[in-house]
Amino acid sequence: MTTDELYNRLKSIQPGAVLCTYTKEKCEQMLPLINEINERKKDQDTVILAHSYVAPEIILGVADYNGDSFKLSEDATKVTQKTILFSAVRFMGETAKILNPEKDVLIPGPLTGCSLADSITGEEVRELRKKYPEHTFVCYINTTADVKAACDVCVTSGNVMKIIERLPTDKIVFVPDRLMGQNIQADLDKRGIKKEIVLHNGCCYVHETYDSELIDFFRSQNPGLKVVSHPECHPGVALLSDYVGSTGQMVNYIKEQPDETPFLLLTECGLNARMQYEHPKKRFIGSCSMCKYMKSNSLENILETLRHPEKAEHVELDESVRVAAKKCIDAMFYYAK
Repeated sequence: MTTDELYNRLKSIQPGAVLCTYTKEKCEQMLPLINEINERKKDQDTVILAHSYVAPEIILGVADYNGDSFKLSEDATKVTQKTILFSAVRFMGETAKILNPEKDVLIPGPLTGCSLADSITGEEVRELRKKYPEHTFVCYINTTADVKAACDVCVTSGNVMKIIERLPTDKIVFVPDRLMGQNIQADLDKRGIKKEIVLHNGCCYVHETYDSELIDFFRSQNPGLKVVSHPECHPGVALLSDYVGSTGQMVNYIKEQPDETPFLLLTECGLNARMQYEHPKKRFIGSCSMCKYMKSNSLENILETLRHPEKAEHVELDESVRVAAKKCIDAMFYYAK
């Protein structure tokens, strides 16, 4: 890759969507890192998966696959390389390992946690099961392998409504996202579907910050604004949005709208950057809300992982946990058909 090629990919990303500006000089500084990463991953039989929330230079410079956690987990099952370098957070690397036990999965970022995934443990789920023995336990994909292993079925933000509606039970414990659970309950009530959903108190610290006043302000300043939000946001935000969906569903919705449409994306601003690159004729407005965990991934720590894989964080799972967690994920595929 040349400096001009990299700059042409990154120049459409403007401050206001993300707190970064890409000049030719900055691209020239990043280029040696990018080229070395791309050479090393080939030599070391490594594929790089990157979540949409990581820095644009990772997605557009070195990633072989990008998307949301579910898409990347599916992608991981299709790759032929022996090593997966997962530029995201640990629970995503764990999901890749659950589905690909023979692969070596590496996590490069120094902050590998997630406020949502870390809000509950497998032990806490097992204690809840004693309290609700007749309930089906449903976990969001944004959970650790240990939590998945303690639950009955996994869901994503894209298929959660379909799966919960199809479950042959009206008693459900949903973990860990309280706000997503409230949105699920509101949707079921609206459609006259009677289900009792017990909620946990976890949340994504990025998505919980958005509120209805923010939407009102941006609508007043931008006629024709399309507000697109993630179901991890407050129910009041979802109610005022033009579209609510997973990262992948948001991408498809944006793609279908006319050019020059102004959008307010209420999710981590990495998606804003990706959309600016993919849809330069559409307008993306709003301030940046960054995930400190996702943004801890960098070209530097990806390169360091490739240079010294023996020092990197390798995802290792107890086989009994992996098998139980895979059963939970397999149940998701069954109900999502």
